[in-house]
Amino acid sequence: MGWQQAVEQTVVGLGYDVVDLERSRGGVLRVTIDWPWDAAQPQERFITVEDCERVTRQLQYVLEVEAVDYRRLEVGSPGIDRRLRHERDFERFVGEAVDITLRTPIGAAAGGALAPGRKKFRGILRRGGASGEWQLELIEDAALTPTGKGGRRPAAPAAVQVLGFTLDEVREARLAPIVDFKGRRLRGAAGSASDKRRQ
Repeated sequence: MGWQQAVEQTVVGLGYDVVDLERSRGGVLRVTIDWPWDAAQPQERFITVEDCERVTRQLQYVLEVEAVDYRRLEVGSPGIDRRLRHERDFERFVGEAVDITLRTPIGAAAGGALAPGRKKFRGILRRGGASGEWQLELIEDAALTPTGKGGRRPAAPAAVQVLGFTLDEVREARLAPIVDFKGRRLRGAAGSASDKRRQ
């Protein structure tokens, strides 16, 4: 079993979701966790330091059993640039501002309003009209305002260009990072824990 699969199974088995996995050249394993999202229960729960410590302890044991060689294990909660990995992540953050990088550059799109050759876009995530399709309303950054949930939405109605895409066309998608200077708590900013090994 690969280390990614071992981590995924362990985290899910503890009742959390895996948001992101990363292994650096320096031997650092970074695991980002969150609570599973349920559209029927929209109330938000935030990952705490205690949650991260619980997952860290279990992963230490699993990684030792699997003989995974690593220098340090870091378990944390999603930041303001949270990665969107699965369809349920896109469903969860409909209406939020996201950054999307496509696998291949687009041709002329939006009636020729979008120049060909672009791969990176920022805009408001929308559900597309057809099954399996999504839309990104491309809006100037100045037209975005904090939602208080770690994302952004349009501050006022504006003329927009719409980019249609499917998840198969997406190389990477993240919530558009935003700094909230009003002191509101941002999504997933609380918890983190690390385990130093083999120093």
